[in-house]
Amino acid sequence: MNLEKFNINLNGTLSGHQNPVFALALSSVDPNVLFTGGNDKGVVEWDLESNSFKRILCKVGSSVYALLSIPGTSLLAIGMRSGQILVVDTQNQSLKANLKVEQGAVFSIKTIPGKQEMIAIGEEGYAYVWSLENFELLYRFKVSNTTVRVIEVDKNSSTVAFGDKNGEIHLYHAHDFQEFKKRIVHELPVTSLQFDPAGNLLSGGRDAKLYKLDTNLDTIQDIVPHMFTVYGISMNMEEDLIATVSRDKTLKVWRLEDLALIKNISRDRGYDSHYLSINNMLWDQDRIFTVSDDKTIKLWKVVPE
Repeated sequence: MNLEKFNINLNGTLSGHQNPVFALALSSVDPNVLFTGGNDKGVVEWDLESNSFKRILCKVGSSVYALLSIPGTSLLAIGMRSGQILVVDTQNQSLKANLKVEQGAVFSIKTIPGKQEMIAIGEEGYAYVWSLENFELLYRFKVSNTTVRVIEVDKNSSTVAFGDKNGEIHLYHAHDFQEFKKRIVHELPVTSLQFDPAGNLLSGGRDAKLYKLDTNLDTIQDIVPHMFTVYGISMNMEEDLIATVSRDKTLKVWRLEDLALIKNISRDRGYDSHYLSINNMLWDQDRIFTVSDDKTIKLWKVVPE
């Protein structure tokens, strides 16, 4: 993509949630299906061809904090405030597995594709690893003495990064789940993580800072991209741009190489964007999806100038 020569246009607004929206996931089997969840007692399925409500995929007993489409399957993992993780087959709306962490909410779920494993973190700082073949619990290990809100796995499935409430990042080997590096990076909780193609780690926090860290967690660069918490970091397909979203209601696009600001999408800049905190985002091909405390999902289109 020409880094300077594109626009981001609003392509639609999905409304129907009665409460703030925290989590979103695209279907692994149908690129025109989006799932969202939040403070409602249900996970919603949207049709992206018509930009309309499709159905309530399933009802849940507590707030949804994490959604994950399991690659290559029609399964969706739903992490909740109750500590439950429901694995639902989205094609026939059947429950495939009902998993549980021992204490507190589930804030993040990821897969480790190279090992056919799914990893989640409980609010008490323990990580749980299940087999994707039969959802048997394989490992449970302590990452931190405090809440861990975010997990990220590098694209080689070799490193798992955890970000905790103390601002500390923990790096683990994916093959044996042994910690090999940790460092306090942020002054406040770590709220978003993203590996880049070179294996560097981008980290956003409640201190409104964004760090680019090398594989040893040494700082390559840091900026203050937003006025408040950085809730999401996502990369474009070419992996030369990143986007961030924040409690300050803005979506911003940055050049990965030097973290230079390329686009600022906000109501202040004349966009029909969110008017409350943006809690999460996805960048898929030429589409960007954002979810907010204002109960809506915004669909953005990246188009050449």
